Amino acid sequence: MPTVTINDKEFSQFQKLLHQIAGISLSEAKKPLVHGRLAKRLKQHQLNSYGEYFRLLTSGRQPDELQIAVDLLTTNETYFFREPRHFDFLREKILPNRKPGRQFRVWSAACSSGEEPYSIAMHLADHLGDTPWEVIGSDISTRVLEKARVGHYPMERIEGIPPHFLAEHCLKGVGSQEGTFLIDGKLRSRVNFMQVNLNEPLPKLGEFDVVFLRNVMIYFDLEMKRRVVSRVTSLLRPGGYLLIGHSESLNGVTDRLVSIMPAVYRKS
Repeated sequence: MPTVTINDKEFSQFQKLLHQIAGISLSEAKKPLVHGRLAKRLKQHQLNSYGEYFRLLTSGRQPDELQIAVDLLTTNETYFFREPRHFDFLREKILPNRKPGRQFRVWSAACSSGEEPYSIAMHLADHLGDTPWEVIGSDISTRVLEKARVGHYPMERIEGIPPHFLAEHCLKGVGSQEGTFLIDGKLRSRVNFMQVNLNEPLPKLGEFDVVFLRNVMIYFDLEMKRRVVSRVTSLLRPGGYLLIGHSESLNGVTDRLVSIMPAVYRKS
C-alpha cells in the first residue's frame, strides 16, 4: 500500500472532531502528529485515506475505534516529578498547613500514564504516612489509564525520582522484567484512576485540597479554559490549591482563584 498523506480538508475534520469531543484545539503545527499517530489505524482497517478513516469514526458503527483515535491524539509526554517546584510547594507549604482530622485529597487531572499521581502519592506517603489520604488520577484516554493502574515503567523513567522514594516505593524488575520497575502495591492502592473528560460535566468526585491541572490548558481555547477551570474550581475546598503548568496562565480565565506564585493558585 502506498504511503497515505493527510490533506488540509481531512486535517480540518479531525481538528473539529477532537475539539467537539475533548475541547482540544489542534494548531496547524499538529498536522504531522495527526498523520503519524493515526497512520497505523488506516493500515489496520485497510483504508486508503484519512477521509475514509474519519467517516469510519463518525459512522457510529465502531465506538471502540473512536476511543482508540481519541487516545492516540490526546496522549501527552509526562514523567516523574515534572516541574519539581510544585512538589517542593506541596511538601513545604501545603502539607504542613493542612486541616487535621479529615482525609487529604489530591486530584491529578489529565494524568496520562500515571507518573504525576504516583509522584504526588510518594510525597503524601512520606509526609502523611497511614493517616487518611487519597490521590485520584484521571484522563480522557483509557489506554494510558490502563498503563497507569499497572504502574510498570521502563527503567529510563526513573530519572527525577529521589533515591529514597526509589528505595521505598519502586521495585526493580529481574529476569524477564529486567530493565523495568514497578510501583509498590501499597502505594498503588492509595491511587485511584478513572476516565474523566474535562470537556463534559464532571462526575461526582468529591472535594479536593489540591488539584494538579498541568500542561493541558495549552490545548484549549479561552472559552474552554474558562469552562474547565470553573468545573475544577467547584471541586476545590475553600483554601484549596490549583496547580497549572509553568507555561500556562489563568489571566482572564477566572476571578475565583488568587495567584500565590507562578502556576500556583488558591481558592479564596
